[in-house]
Amino acid sequence: MGYQLEVVLQQWRLIKPSKLVLHCLFCPVQNPGPGTCEEYCGGVTVLCSCHPTCESLKTCCADYKDYCVSTLPYSGTILGGTDFVVLDTTFSAISEVVCRVDTVGYVDSTRRGHCISPTLYETGWVSLHISSDNGTTFTRTGSWLSVHTGKLDSKFKAILVNATKWQYYGTPNVGGSLEMTWDTSLVRADRVNIELWGYSETGEPYSQNWQGRWEYLYSLAKNQSNSGSFKFVPRPAGNFSRWELGSVRVSSSIYPDGMWNVQAAWTEDHALAWHLEEQFRLDSAGWALEKCLAWDQLEEMLPNFLDEIIDCPCTLAQARADTGRFHTDYGCDIEKGSVCTYHPGSAHCVRAIHASPLSKSGQQCCYDKTGVQVLTEDSVGGSTPDRAHDWGAPPFKKPPRIPGLSHWIYDVLSFYYCCLWSDNCNYYFKHRPSSDCRRYQSPSSAVVFGDPHFITFDGVSYSFNGKGEYTLVTSEYTQLVIQGRTEPKENTYFTLDIHFMKEPLSDTIEVRLANGHKSLEVLHNQRTLSFSEQSWMDIRGVFVFCPTSTNVTVMFGSEAGVEVRLREGTMTTTVLLPEEFKNSTRGLLGTMNGDAKDDLLSSSGQLIQDYSNPEEVFKFGASWAVLNESALFTYDSEYLLTEYKYVPRHDSTFVPQFTVPENPDDPLANLTAEICSGDGSQFCRYDILVGRSPQMGNATKVSFQSHVSLVNDLKPVITCGWISPPTNGTKEGTTYLLGAVVKFSCDYGYTLKGSAERTCQENGQWSGEEATCVIPLNIAGIVAGSVIGALTLIVIIITLVLHSRKGKRYSTRFKLIHSKD
Repeated sequence: MGYQLEVVLQQWRLIKPSKLVLHCLFCPVQNPGPGTCEEYCGGVTVLCSCHPTCESLKTCCADYKDYCVSTLPYSGTILGGTDFVVLDTTFSAISEVVCRVDTVGYVDSTRRGHCISPTLYETGWVSLHISSDNGTTFTRTGSWLSVHTGKLDSKFKAILVNATKWQYYGTPNVGGSLEMTWDTSLVRADRVNIELWGYSETGEPYSQNWQGRWEYLYSLAKNQSNSGSFKFVPRPAGNFSRWELGSVRVSSSIYPDGMWNVQAAWTEDHALAWHLEEQFRLDSAGWALEKCLAWDQLEEMLPNFLDEIIDCPCTLAQARADTGRFHTDYGCDIEKGSVCTYHPGSAHCVRAIHASPLSKSGQQCCYDKTGVQVLTEDSVGGSTPDRAHDWGAPPFKKPPRIPGLSHWIYDVLSFYYCCLWSDNCNYYFKHRPSSDCRRYQSPSSAVVFGDPHFITFDGVSYSFNGKGEYTLVTSEYTQLVIQGRTEPKENTYFTLDIHFMKEPLSDTIEVRLANGHKSLEVLHNQRTLSFSEQSWMDIRGVFVFCPTSTNVTVMFGSEAGVEVRLREGTMTTTVLLPEEFKNSTRGLLGTMNGDAKDDLLSSSGQLIQDYSNPEEVFKFGASWAVLNESALFTYDSEYLLTEYKYVPRHDSTFVPQFTVPENPDDPLANLTAEICSGDGSQFCRYDILVGRSPQMGNATKVSFQSHVSLVNDLKPVITCGWISPPTNGTKEGTTYLLGAVVKFSCDYGYTLKGSAERTCQENGQWSGEEATCVIPLNIAGIVAGSVIGALTLIVIIITLVLHSRKGKRYSTRFKLIHSKD
């Protein structure tokens, strides 16, 4: 008999909820009033439900969809201007629709309500409130996803044709016309205006008056045909040149210049080289150097942030495996051809997912095609940290937390000044040096897969085939809880629940099988999420990445990561925890402390001595059944209610088959021998011969091998750290891991002193002695003699000159005396 394991993710937040925070959708509030959802979305009335689970349970109030609304599209750019339709409800033709925050909606000819998304300074889900009486009452509620411009699908924004030309315009040999395009459906108008908007940050950095703001600057064109393209020759902008970062907006020509929050298509924010003052075009390198030097002086006065950011992983394999803390940098992705504009020579970069605790800074780590970290000390394409994290930091809204824009102001424009528009990268790298990996610590990983089988954080492997809901991980460090549900079905799946007690409001993520075990379903606060528009979602306290319907990664503020993969209709769930969780975990995935002997510790504190005894292991697993009051699952069907919610969490009447039958006449015996071999074969054999599914057995084998590869990728790596070339010399080699060899040589006229070759050793130290380049003694003697001789000659010449001048003065004086006589 196979099993299904379902997983739910939940996290708590310490920050105060903002005005845009979602209502609690997973904690229904009893409403003693009549059966209506007006102002009660997420709650339960006496007669019916307004909770997201009501649709599958068929308990919704009749007006549920009228007041608990969904929109199409459900997401849009942080810059605003997206026109979205309110689904499943109609408005009166004379309704005056107002949509919070600060936008005016409208009703179309089919009586559907529309809202225009506002310009925001935050990403993630924000609450949506809709009024149909010109803002007197807001009875309809929903939610809206604000998206970082760099993560927004290109079909939802205006495109800069040859974006590099736009951002280098005015530098030597870059000129002519510029072109942009857009999907005309993004702006429903026959005639449009093309406007430039600028972004700036004012006030003293890290003070209360530090603010960021978009402003309308001027129009590039007015009353243009909405043809989907625009070409122009830019001119210096004069007084507007002080705005060096901005975006071009396309909007209907019926609106006044610079009107906020109207339907529009925006380009990505970019460096405004093309509109800068005339002086930039006359001498772009000199202009940029002045800006670079001013930035250098500013950085000297700002607080140091480098000590609080996480160190980079040593290798590309580590960086791609550490999914709880690092994620692909979209500007340099090996999966998309390694187009690394800002990091030439790199093949792949990752960013630290979470901003640093105090400065809200970011880390970026880049690697070459061999998987070795690229450092700024060796290459202009090296890894660079960021004063402002590119993805921002909750609660957003103010610098340096504003997604994308603060990063542009403090980290990207300065790169243009010092490196791209001029050749003065030394100033930039002085303040943005690469972090090496000497302090990096890999996370520990555990996995659940197959029917189900477990490998703990310390490497203990076993099977537990109970029916019920169980605690996979609980941690005192962050009050982390991961719960799993097993179901007696043909295949296996999980629901993960991560619960942080530090925070008063909780967001819950569930991942489970859907569509006949062909895809994964993700629920946010018990409401199904769609990834049809965005693959990355910022949710309060958690990030969710779903690039395909079979691949979900969840990343929490504690830097815990959860990966869910669907293979052959079965789910594999991997949990990655950083070193801070050491000695604080319990549950089915064991005690994370490097000691395998204490992993199978029951919930009552009893240690299982014999891991090979399946009955003892089964008792251990059953002890971790979830308590009724702490269950975090969604019960959105009669089956789940009757089989799990209203019965004991562990089904004591169900006893699985503990051993694999050895029957040579079994029709699956030969196929089992062919598929299952090597390490982990016992799990593969169980799922074929007991579960009666070769497909599941093969998926189990792949999952086991993938976990072995993950563990290998995350193994600690010995590094000796960056080593500098000698003054007046060079070095050969930019790899600093165990066994790496770096060779040194000197410039012409210098002799090498110390080791010409040094090797990174197991103790993390370089072999040999420091290499220096000195002038040889014989050359030094010749030089010294030459210098002394030259000085002597100079002294003689000076003496003769002075003596000659003195003689002339005496002769002149003698003549004057005699002439008077």
